[in-house]
Parts: sequence; C-alpha cells; structure tokens
Amino acid sequence: MRAIEITQPGKPDVLQACERPLPDTKPGEVLIKVHAAGVNRPDVLQRMGKYPVPPGASSLPGLEVAGEIVDGDLDGSGFRKGDMVCALVQGGGYAEYCAAPVQQCLPIPAGLSAVEAASLPETFFTVWTNVFDRAHLSGAETLLVQGGSSGIGVTAIQLASALGHRVFATAGSDEKCRACEALGAERGINYRTEDFVAVVKELTAGKGVDVVLDMVGGDYVPREIECLADDGRIALIALLGGAKATVDLGQVLRRRLTISGSTLRPRPVEFKAAIARQLRERVWPLFAEGKIKPVIYKTFPLAEAAEAHALMESSTHVGKIVLQVL
Repeated sequence: MRAIEITQPGKPDVLQACERPLPDTKPGEVLIKVHAAGVNRPDVLQRMGKYPVPPGASSLPGLEVAGEIVDGDLDGSGFRKGDMVCALVQGGGYAEYCAAPVQQCLPIPAGLSAVEAASLPETFFTVWTNVFDRAHLSGAETLLVQGGSSGIGVTAIQLASALGHRVFATAGSDEKCRACEALGAERGINYRTEDFVAVVKELTAGKGVDVVLDMVGGDYVPREIECLADDGRIALIALLGGAKATVDLGQVLRRRLTISGSTLRPRPVEFKAAIARQLRERVWPLFAEGKIKPVIYKTFPLAEAAEAHALMESSTHVGKIVLQVL
C-alpha cells in the first residue's frame, strides 16, 4: 500500500511517500480501506520527535480515518464488510489501509462524505471525554474554549452550544473570532488585543466560567484560574504555551477549583470504546438534526502531507485539515 512515513524527526519535508505492507489486524480489529485521514496537532508533534508512538502502534502518523471496512474481526460489532465508518486509531492513518479497533469505529453520519467524516473522531473523542466526562460541563454551565478556531476548538464550540451551554472562545484574529461566533460562540475574544479574563468576567457579571478547555498551558493557567467561577474546572489537553505555570493554590483551595489533564492516545481500547458509545448515542444524532457540522478548512492529496503539516504549523486555518486518499 501507499503510505506517508516520517523519515526522521524534523520539518514537514521529512514526511515522504513510501510502500508498506498492509497492516495485520488483531482480534477485535478491522481493516479499513482509507478514503480520507484527518491531520492533527499530535501528528505534527510526532513528526518533530516530541510525541512518542505508544507500544504496538503503527509508526505511520495519522490518528483518525474514514473509509470502508474490508476485513477483520466483526463479531458482535454490528458492522459488516463494506460498511463506511470513521475511526479513532493510535497511528497509521496516513496510508491506503489502516487497522482500527472495531469498538473505536463509528458509522459515518448520514449525509456526510468520507472526507467530512475523517475530520471527526480525534476532536470529538477528545472534547467529549475532557469537557463532558472529566470536567462535567452540565446544566446551565458556561465554557471558555482556548484556541477556538482549531479543530478541537470548532468541535467544542459547536458541541457545547448545541447542548445548550453559553460558550466563549479565544482566537488570534478578529476574523477567527467571527468564525467562532458563527459556529455558536457567544463571543470570540482576540487574545492578541483583548484580555480574556476581563472579557469573561464582564460577560458573566463577575462570576466567571464554569469550565475552561485549555490547549495552551503555561502562563495561561493562572489567568484561567482568575476567570473561573467557584467550583470551576480547567481541562488541560495540550501544552502549546509551555509545561510550567505558577499557580495560586490558595485560590484552588478556597474556591474548590479543579485542574485536570489527560492525553487520549495511550488510553486502552475499552476506555475509548466507552466514549464511542456516548458519541453514537448523544452526539451523532446532532449531525442529522443540523445542530453540528464538520468544519474543514482545506484538503490535500495524501502525497502532499508535508504541505498539510506546513499549513497546520502556520495556524492560519479555521477548523480541520484532511488528507484525501481515494
């Protein structure tokens, strides 16, 4: 099969086309003929040598795919050969074929193309487990999304808004802020020209938000604590702004605040299977109802994976970048 491999840690041009054997499937896995694969920030970090591949996972990049089930262990799954699915995988998505745990497969929502479906698993699994499972966003609570124009950001905005929450989002330009608002954010906050703490406090009459979805870390964390409501939660999913922060633990104690962090890739299949079940029950119907939609900025042929990575590193995009394989 054709695939894209990381020849050595480095810049986007280390992504090169190669020939690889078709992946073997283990019990509980299916073989997917890949029509499209999503591009995500962890792919970039892996290419740079900063995100180790979990033991037993493919060395090829790519954490989400959409395509046709052509072989594998389908017992008890409800899927059949020939079904079109999208799937979260530990690696191997940048290829014509990819092995995926059948429990991490979801049917492509009605009316969506394979390209659109390939943009869903990584961000929806991540947002659901962090915002709703770990940070327990519920009721009439409010959410602040850092990096609202990213793939994770556009997913979090749409999903929280569709489920009835007030959502605020930061982004790096006025244009991106307007894009966030078009997707359901009550207010886009330009972090280059505005203080998100002050804006959030004003919008919530001084209370602050209940949950912050943070992919920045670093010096954002103490500022996020300032704009949290009492009993507020920070869900930390990436460290684009650095791994160290100075935190006022007195506020954490007095105001009963929670800071949690997680990475999804190394978690076991059983954990991800539980998320898949929740997504199928709670989220997938929202596509049919028109309450959420894929947001794809640009597609590239598989052979142009390097150009796709260069675009992601430029941070000029709004939404997802997808590789088209078929």
